[in-house]
Amino acid sequence: MNNDKQFKKGHTYLQWMFALLANSPLFVYGLECGWISPTTKILQSNASPTGYPLSNNTVAWIASSMSMSAIFGVSMYSYIADTYGRKIGIILITIFEAVSWTIKLSYTSTTTLIIARLFSGLAAGGCFNVVPMYVKEISQDDLRGILGTLIMLMQTTGILVMYLIGAYLDYYTVVIVALILPIVTSVLLLKGPESPAFLVKRGKIDEATKTVARLRGLEEDDKIIQSIVEGMKNEDARFKSLPNMSIASILRDKTWRRSFILIMTLFLFHGLNGAYAIITYASTVLISTGVKFDISPEIQTLSFPIVMIIGSLTLAVIVERCGRKPLLIGCFLISAISMTVIAILIIVQEQGGSVPSWLPVVAIILSVTMYGAGVSSLPYIILTEMFSFQIRAKVVGTVVTFAWFLTFLLVTMYAPMANILGQYSPFIFYGVINLAGAIFTMLFIPETKGKSEEEIIQLIRRRDKNSLK
Repeated sequence: MNNDKQFKKGHTYLQWMFALLANSPLFVYGLECGWISPTTKILQSNASPTGYPLSNNTVAWIASSMSMSAIFGVSMYSYIADTYGRKIGIILITIFEAVSWTIKLSYTSTTTLIIARLFSGLAAGGCFNVVPMYVKEISQDDLRGILGTLIMLMQTTGILVMYLIGAYLDYYTVVIVALILPIVTSVLLLKGPESPAFLVKRGKIDEATKTVARLRGLEEDDKIIQSIVEGMKNEDARFKSLPNMSIASILRDKTWRRSFILIMTLFLFHGLNGAYAIITYASTVLISTGVKFDISPEIQTLSFPIVMIIGSLTLAVIVERCGRKPLLIGCFLISAISMTVIAILIIVQEQGGSVPSWLPVVAIILSVTMYGAGVSSLPYIILTEMFSFQIRAKVVGTVVTFAWFLTFLLVTMYAPMANILGQYSPFIFYGVINLAGAIFTMLFIPETKGKSEEEIIQLIRRRDKNSLK
């Protein structure tokens, strides 16, 4: 039995503290995601900090440049996390974030704003890569789930804060506020612990033991600490007896290959869920569903991060009680129903029928809430739990790159699909994707709540054997 399950003494506050600190870059990433919305009006006015109003196309280039560079940043962070450590990777994220906001503060031309967003994209490429790995590896088994939900919570809180300060503060004050956090985070992280798993991988057993004991508030010679470190040492010894790990060699191992295929398929449903497209094209969606009342831009933009925060907080409360699998199935199913309702409402509107004004709003809010409550966060939690620390960086890097590509694809395909096949067609597609995600999760994804890496691997192997019978 896993010793972490018998954890009855010591403390957990350091795990919480360093998990929150490690997730601070996600808050800054949220600020960056939300920055375009309140800033567009400023950039397109005569009072633009660039000295001239920017066109819609120019603003679009500034907005999209972050996603493009994020795709290339993921592999860089995978190498850094595997070679120099998870903590160094997170510090580098904060440095890129600070550079991005410094450029926005110091130089305000179209070119420099695009360059600043490219730097923020390089930082974003590590947010969903290094941060989940680090948090997982400093957390005891019964805290992994709730600490894993901080990713979405911090991101959406950052978006909400940017909407608020962007509406009431001037351009330069907003940038200064956003610049302070990554600088403070990088300084504080210098005193933070490195991942114990990475320390074991580098042969620093004594340091790993001290780190685990410190994080759990126990003595180094405590049986629980010795058992945890011994488990990591055994896992490290097993992997060192194998050839150098690459994605190709990982795929040659039957159990890893199955896990990799499962997680990539899960992220396919996660990436094409459709909620991100709704957030991007909210006004268009509301109009096409026949909403007859006006929603002010401020209320409309604020509503999405608020409901996502509510969803994230709810997930944090129940994830260790209910488990990952049933929650993800529920989120996919409710999303499928919501997307289907939106599609039906659009068809009814196009046929000249009328619908209650509140119904499309409820459907849209539900889909976005389910995204914040599980569709976004839970796949990342499962991802870090399904793979051992020796291959986690390479696998996470590949999967997160795939996720960034799907996000880019989701946003770019919405308008062409709606224009060619009809306004309802994207939502039929999203409904099918979410239903398929629920069925796939139900049939193939293992429950990882409270299980050690070895227990999860054994569970996947047993499923392999059963599938052959």
